[in-house]
Amino acid sequence: MGISPSEYLLRELKRRRSAAGLTQAQLGEQVFCSDSQVSAIETGTKPPTLAYLTAVDKALGTGGYFATLWNELVKGDAAPVWLREWIETERDATALRWYEHAFVPGLLQTEAYARATFQAARVPVTELDHRVSARLERQAALARVPAPQLFVVMDEMAIRRACGGPDVMAEQLEYLMTCAEEPHIQLHVVPLSAGMYSGPAGAFILADMPDGSRVGYVDNQLSAQIVEQPEGIASLGLSWDAVRGEALPLGQTLGLLKEVAKTWTS
Repeated sequence: MGISPSEYLLRELKRRRSAAGLTQAQLGEQVFCSDSQVSAIETGTKPPTLAYLTAVDKALGTGGYFATLWNELVKGDAAPVWLREWIETERDATALRWYEHAFVPGLLQTEAYARATFQAARVPVTELDHRVSARLERQAALARVPAPQLFVVMDEMAIRRACGGPDVMAEQLEYLMTCAEEPHIQLHVVPLSAGMYSGPAGAFILADMPDGSRVGYVDNQLSAQIVEQPEGIASLGLSWDAVRGEALPLGQTLGLLKEVAKTWTS
């Protein structure tokens, strides 16, 4: 399988910089970025922008090469490398165990809610439609035959904190209740009455793969990573058991969803 346009761009950024005899720090000085920002872009943990690529073209004297790559090949494929790898994992997984303390999980988001989350994260207007479409496309993973089992545990604050306004939240809660009726989706909420527990330390996902292996995903404000090492997977497994143990059973979860939905329509 060939590499994606985004991966080709990253390889070219590193190759052309090295050919020019510049370190990441030296290039950063010329394009007004820190060496850590240059590194994040070259490793795929932070997507490049047209402004950055234009600055690199100027610094390296590449005559608009990177800006052209962006406009003609990469612009619609701008997700970080790690995210593309995880999307492939989602598509192949036989089961997903997903914990969220702040948001509705991406696979269960409505379009309006997804848009509101990106707006809250200050995603540029020029990228907003693409980011929303990419998130909604990921939901096709749940429409496979046979469908993967999706086990979700959410903190109650994820459904009580406004995201996009009352209408958006009301639609999102209705959609969650519909999803919870699907045989391949199990949805559970950790109530506020549970008090402090381990979950707010961070969201994570565990994916069961067809070959019997497990892959994990953890995210925070600075970075996100895919976890494959046995010790990391074991730790996430314990974290899952802990948050699942705090969550309400399905019937009580549905009752809480209905209760919260009323607060967004009153």
